[in-house]
Amino acid sequence: MRIDDDGGGVGGDSSDGVLRRRALSRRGFLGLGAGLAAVGAAQACSSPAAPAPVSPTGPQVLESERARRAANARIVNVDLRARPTTVDLGGPQVTTWAFDDRLPGREIRLRRGEVLRASLANELPQDTSVHWHGIAMRNDMDGVPGVTQEAVKSGAKFDYEFTLPDPGTYFFHPHVGVQLDRGLYAPLIVEDPDEPGRYDAEAVVVLDDWLDGVAGDPDTKLAELKSEGMQMGGMDHGGMPGMGDGSAGPLGSDTGDVDYPHYLINGRVPTAPNTIEAWPGQRLRLRIINAASDTAFRVALGGHRMVITHTDGFPVQPVETDSLLIGMGERYDAVVTAGDGVFPLVASAEGKQGQGLALVRTGSGAPPAPDARPAELDGRLLTAGALAAAEPVRLPARGPDRTHTLELGMDMSVPYRWTINGKTFEERRPLPVGQGERVRLRFVNRTMMFHPMHLHGHTFQVVAGRGAGPRKDTSIVLPMETLEVDFQADNPGQWMIHCHNVYHGEAGMMTTISYQA
Repeated sequence: MRIDDDGGGVGGDSSDGVLRRRALSRRGFLGLGAGLAAVGAAQACSSPAAPAPVSPTGPQVLESERARRAANARIVNVDLRARPTTVDLGGPQVTTWAFDDRLPGREIRLRRGEVLRASLANELPQDTSVHWHGIAMRNDMDGVPGVTQEAVKSGAKFDYEFTLPDPGTYFFHPHVGVQLDRGLYAPLIVEDPDEPGRYDAEAVVVLDDWLDGVAGDPDTKLAELKSEGMQMGGMDHGGMPGMGDGSAGPLGSDTGDVDYPHYLINGRVPTAPNTIEAWPGQRLRLRIINAASDTAFRVALGGHRMVITHTDGFPVQPVETDSLLIGMGERYDAVVTAGDGVFPLVASAEGKQGQGLALVRTGSGAPPAPDARPAELDGRLLTAGALAAAEPVRLPARGPDRTHTLELGMDMSVPYRWTINGKTFEERRPLPVGQGERVRLRFVNRTMMFHPMHLHGHTFQVVAGRGAGPRKDTSIVLPMETLEVDFQADNPGQWMIHCHNVYHGEAGMMTTISYQA
């Protein structure tokens, strides 16, 4: 991957290369047009006078991008190649797909308000795309084929270009099939030039569950699930205990559909861990990203307590904890005061057997064993429900203008068919919103599995009684429970909302938020 800086300014005129409408092939234009026509038809069924949906390349989207972008915004140019490759997991050599032959892909780092120009070359045998997870960006750059863009065909290229409005810890990955469960992911860090210096050093920590090239491949696994249902450990369509010892933990007793042979931190197995170097006494910021497809992790650093400062990029009132529960698609920032020695940073697969391991080294000493289990894993466990948004990022207090209920379910008559409001993605009825509305999403989980629900293009605030819950874009909805979140409808377009268990999403648990013109 090549990263170049371009100091050239960007004008506000719609004729410039950044803001003009992206040219689509006739097939791509017709495909997106058919999708929008379906949105309009679904909305018309519910309201005879329903307005037309906002196009991903419409004037409302372009105007929102103009408002985000400063005339003198710095531009960062990046080349990405998605292609088959062999990567070293720290012993196991596996054939997979990755960005530029790296696992994780090379980190992209910019500052708030800067512009990313990313040129994707697809050298895979399948269509692909790039979704910039967590970024409140222009709709036509969101990377969802059939919703915001034409799929990037094998052998083709696509140029992404957008402003990064909010600092924080993010990542990027495809939004095609189950490609995320290969090696196609990388960190995206947006720095805040005005953030007060409360730490001395930082490290990006990417968690993953791994089967590709070891126990088949993700496409085969999805086909097996759709053919046979979930057979692991006695699980039956998400309704029976199974994984681990069957006891109910913080996510319930059914915590996943796939038995992974490896759990990774920064692309390495526990027998050959990645090492984070620091000095004794330093305040070390850990930017923790869960890029896994089917696994939540319990994270702890042996001999230390963590202070949680951010979730999904946005600051929270700091909370000290022994360990942290992080679902797929979530990100947490934690600060620790480093001790003297070598310490295990462990990501234990919640409700499963196995863990990822990295080392924090500040001095001499023998490394801990690959199966080291620090006592902090059994101490205080922090979940998002214990967090409150920091005052500067709280949404202004007001009630919702519109509420949408999303019932998360599973069709028990068909093997492995996950639904929202009883429908799969292909059958969806888009959820209409209007520009400027405060929208409440009410997730009602009717299944015995947890679902990390992710909203594209926005950050919501978790409704927490009279308090202000954390600002997030991905939140765990526990089995048989309800979670409410509010967001401000200030980024027009067509936006995905889905379960970030990649197998649940690809088996139907996805829908869209549809802005009306």
